[in-house]
Amino acid sequence: MKTKWILTALILAGSIASCQSGKKADTQTQLTGNPIIEGWYADPEAIIYDDTYWIYPTSSNGAMKATYFDCFSSKDLVNWEKHACILDTATVSWASKALWAPAVLKKDNKYYFFFSANDIHQGDVGGIGVAVSDRPEGPYKDLVGKPLISDIVNGAQPIDQFVFNDNGNYYMYYGGWGHCNIVRLKDDFTQIIPFEDGTMYKEVTPEHYVEGPFVFKKNNKYYFMWSEGGWTGPDYSVAYAISDSPFGPFERIGKILEQDPNIGTGAGHHSVIQIPGTEEYYIVYHRHPLNDKEGTHRNVCIDRMTFDENGFINPVKLTMEGVEAKPLK
Repeated sequence: MKTKWILTALILAGSIASCQSGKKADTQTQLTGNPIIEGWYADPEAIIYDDTYWIYPTSSNGAMKATYFDCFSSKDLVNWEKHACILDTATVSWASKALWAPAVLKKDNKYYFFFSANDIHQGDVGGIGVAVSDRPEGPYKDLVGKPLISDIVNGAQPIDQFVFNDNGNYYMYYGGWGHCNIVRLKDDFTQIIPFEDGTMYKEVTPEHYVEGPFVFKKNNKYYFMWSEGGWTGPDYSVAYAISDSPFGPFERIGKILEQDPNIGTGAGHHSVIQIPGTEEYYIVYHRHPLNDKEGTHRNVCIDRMTFDENGFINPVKLTMEGVEAKPLK
């Protein structure tokens, strides 16, 4: 009788332990959801500064109404704080409209914010500028009082700049109207400087390129990404190439981000973040919500980006769920 009681007690104890273990297994994982931030925003530049995620987007309630920039910060990708009006046309003497597509980086404890303004055509005033702040949330001040690039070179409209640090050499990729240039930046970002061969601009346009360049380096390979299609339409998308050099040649491999008629359309103009010390990559991009026909209405979203065994980027699956919460250590 005593043996039976002990056996029953052990079985009950095992059941309690299993239930307690089960409670942990049933804990629901917190997801970002998509869109990741509230409001009409586009062209998101995502970056990690120390232990915080940052997103710097274009204000997207009408392209020409974009006279200011907001930014957003998060410790976990789920909970975001808005920092309003970190730069606007009132503080940039040469800019009056069309503040688009930020590019950001930190250098020597200063935060730099590259932007384009005025949607210029040949002979117009405007182009690509740079601002600086002591804090990632700004406010930012115009660094040089004029554009870094204001001319149409190689057919590339001076918009959609991306700044890439390659072992202490700072390069800027930029360009709309189906052309992309690369230029070299002076260390203090106050001007562009010649390459070793004396040239100031090199065209690196891949097949089907439209705008929105982005570059990252993985396993000593340069991944060059860009947007294709019309930005107000459903077919906006992202394609990529891989090269051994930051100057290319960049031969198009194919699309990795495009619309899903059940989720969202016009998925494009993106950036990529890698969790430090891991092989976890996320693509941050904008897309049009379903059944919204206003081309300037775009939301910022995030999804996981993966690679196959040969280093090629797998097609990204658009989701409504987004990704799991990811606090930075």
